[in-house]
Amino acid sequence: MKDSVLHIRPLVAGDLQALLALYQHLHASDDPLPSPARVEAIWADLVADPRNVYVGGLVDGQLVASCVLTTIPNLTRGCRPYGLIENVVTHSAFRQRGFGKAVLQHALQQAWAQGCYKAMLMTGRKDEAVMQFYEGAGFDRHDKQAFVARPPA
Repeated sequence: MKDSVLHIRPLVAGDLQALLALYQHLHASDDPLPSPARVEAIWADLVADPRNVYVGGLVDGQLVASCVLTTIPNLTRGCRPYGLIENVVTHSAFRQRGFGKAVLQHALQQAWAQGCYKAMLMTGRKDEAVMQFYEGAGFDRHDKQAFVARPPA
């Protein structure tokens, strides 16, 4: 398994179940999903929208790493869009092999190809290894400060 080759491609409609299984490695616990019909409708909307690119990294046909790039239109910076990368995840059995970094770098290539003037991501993790992982993938933790607001409980 150490010498496995990563194949990177956009995720498509038929990848939903594999992506949901991979997301089990994203958070220790998460909000419950709505009905399967609702999840499938949301997924259909997401993959149909060209502003969303779900990048998947597969090894021997198994989805082992992913992230989503959303390109947001903009009226500044010469009307160039910017990219937001979210839900960066690598299957726990496939970590420390460069697969997450490869998926992120692919997402960045997509952002630059779409004319984005920047791409951003945030993490809730605080450990230094995670910070170094994102820096190694081309992100600068000192460039900007993020602020997050959540709806009142």
